[in-house]
Formats: sequence, C-alpha cells, structure tokens
Amino acid sequence: MKKLLLATAASALMAGAASAEDVKIGILIGFTGPIESLTGHMANAAEEAMAEVNASGKALNGMNFVSVRGDSTCGDSAAGTAAAERLVTAEGIKGMVGGDCSGVTGAILQNVARPNGIVMVSPSATSPALSTAEDDGLFFRTAPSDAREGQVMADVLVEHGVKSIALTYTNNDYGKGLAEAIASSFTAVGGVVTINASHEDGKADYSAEVAALAAAGGDLLVVAGYLDQGGKGIIQASLDSGAFSTFGLPGGMVGDSLPEAIGPALNGSYGQVAQSDSEGAAKLIEMGKSNSPAWDGTSPYAMESYDAAALIMLAMQAAGSSDPKVYKDKVMDVANAPGVKIGPGELGKAMELLAAGQDIDYEGGSAVELIGPGESAGRYREFEIKDGKYETTKFR
Repeated sequence: MKKLLLATAASALMAGAASAEDVKIGILIGFTGPIESLTGHMANAAEEAMAEVNASGKALNGMNFVSVRGDSTCGDSAAGTAAAERLVTAEGIKGMVGGDCSGVTGAILQNVARPNGIVMVSPSATSPALSTAEDDGLFFRTAPSDAREGQVMADVLVEHGVKSIALTYTNNDYGKGLAEAIASSFTAVGGVVTINASHEDGKADYSAEVAALAAAGGDLLVVAGYLDQGGKGIIQASLDSGAFSTFGLPGGMVGDSLPEAIGPALNGSYGQVAQSDSEGAAKLIEMGKSNSPAWDGTSPYAMESYDAAALIMLAMQAAGSSDPKVYKDKVMDVANAPGVKIGPGELGKAMELLAAGQDIDYEGGSAVELIGPGESAGRYREFEIKDGKYETTKFR
C-alpha cells in the first residue's frame, strides 16, 4: 500500500496538477550535457522525497509539493540561467534542487536566485569558489567541496604508491577548482605534478592534448573531467595511443556509462566519489530499487538529491512558510543537531515533529551535516574498477 501511495504521489508530481496549496520545487540539473547519464537518478531521487512527504499528509498549511524540471545543460551558463528564469517567473517555484555543475550553479545563483530570493540546495556543485560566493543566505549544498576531495585523492594516490601524476581538467569552474585542490594536496604530501593542463569538452579529437600529457609523463593520468564528455575522450585517446593505461578518477568521472564506453581497458583505474556508508545510505539504496520509477541510490549524487529536496521541505515546515525569505533561515537548523535524528523514509515523521515544535537533526542518505557557509562536511567512497564495475575498497 505504501508503494502504491508513493507511486501515485510521484505520478501527481510529474503531472503537475495545480491547486491553491501546491508548492512548486524546481529540479534544475543537466538532463542534457556532460553528466546526463547521472541526472535521471538524481531527479527521481529528489521526486521520491517529495512524493514521500505528500503521501504522509503531514505538511503544514495544506502544502502539496510539485516537481518542475529544468535542464541546466551542466555546461552552458546562459542556457542554465534561462531555464532557471523560466522556473522562477513562469512556474513560480519556491525553492530549487540545483544547479548541478559548478559554473552553471554560480551563474544561476548570481543572476536568478539572489535577485529573486530563491533558495538553492545543490546536490552536486562542488567548486571551492562557491564556499565564498555572495549568496544572501540562499545557497546550500549537500555535496562536499572539491577542496576536501583534493585531500582525499592525494591520500588515495599515496596509498597506491604513486609518486608523480599528469593532470588534466575540464576547462570550467569545476575542473579548475578540483585540479587546483588535487595538485596542491598531492604536492603537499611529496608528490610531483608533471603537467596540469585543461581540456575542452565536446571535441572529436583529443590526440594533441594527450600528446602533451604523455610528453610530461607520470605514474598515471588524473582526469578531472566529465564521464560523458571530454574526460571520456581523453581516456580513450590515451589508451589508443598507449600514452597511459591507468587513470585516477575523481567524482565527475564516476558513472556506469564510462566503463561501458571504454571497456576492459579501464579495469585497474581508481579514485573516489562523494558518498556515505551510513545506515541511511543503505536504506536509501533499497528505497530507490523499490520506487516507481526505480533509481540507483549508488549513482553519484542521487542520495544528495533526495537530501536536497528533503532539506527544502523540512525548512519550510520548520518555518511554517514556503516563502524562501522566511524558510532559508531554517535550513541549517533542520540539517544539524540538536534534535531527533531523521533518516530516509522518515520524512513524514520529521514533518510531524516539526509541526509540534520539536527539533530534528536530518541525516538522510548522505549523512548530512552542514558546516560553514551551508555546505556538506562530506564522506567519500574509494573504488577500483574491476570487470567494468566500480568496486568499493573503503570509505573515507
């Protein structure tokens, strides 16, 4: 019966039937572009959180949450900004799960969210520059900053006995910030970065870029790019030319489409992605399998998307208002102690507690803990690719 209620609520979300009590939440991520193989899982996870709350009937003021999707494209800031404007002006959203990629997210924050007073909770924008961006208290993220991932990757490389790396990054805010974090962290522990060079997404031929990387050399090539775009092209060109055979893979390179595209030659490569090993994570993975439509809770940023949508709704409940200017001040409160710990599948319980004036500590699937300027403290899953699969080796 519970599954039926959730499926029915999810159908209602996508149908978008309007009523006086409907509260629209935008899901603005790259349904096309360099991470498009991930975003279906991300959107379905966020919408499951909305369906769960709607099925509980516990939202104050008769609020019924409605999902409105928009395509950020991940890479085109003008297109992402236009999509955000549509969600705000034409659809009347009261909060946004998104953006996804860092450059687009920063543009939307400055050009749309701040001028219109819209709360954004990004499940995947990780640039360190977003930590210090002017945001008027409107921007939060459930994924940790790349400053943290740089430290984690340096540790992973050292434990694999790597002394030197060639490093390439996608030429945008995400790639630049991550490459800087990796390079500084790796050199701080005694490693050598032989080259730190950008690449452009969308090219048909990466032989020139790979030739420069190969000339510099290194024990392996770290690719701080996108799995469905230039990062994949760099790896394929490296393998075709024999320049490199093993690759270090940060979060933007993690997803089933990469080993499917590259094949057995990717076996033995390794890296890390933001993900939790908490009890809530295991529960959310099972929820994703049983939901309709099903989604993969182990897919990068799916858990963070469920949690982003949950934080928006819980903050509204705590504030007793869907007005972003009012509920923005409650996001940190519902995400952190003190309060009753809340995991996946317990959003109805959380809404009931908040309605009664009690505090909650939302942990969700990604072990949410917001620090500093509203960003996640973060945990990482270390993996190695074996037989075409991302096999977990440990959590950090």
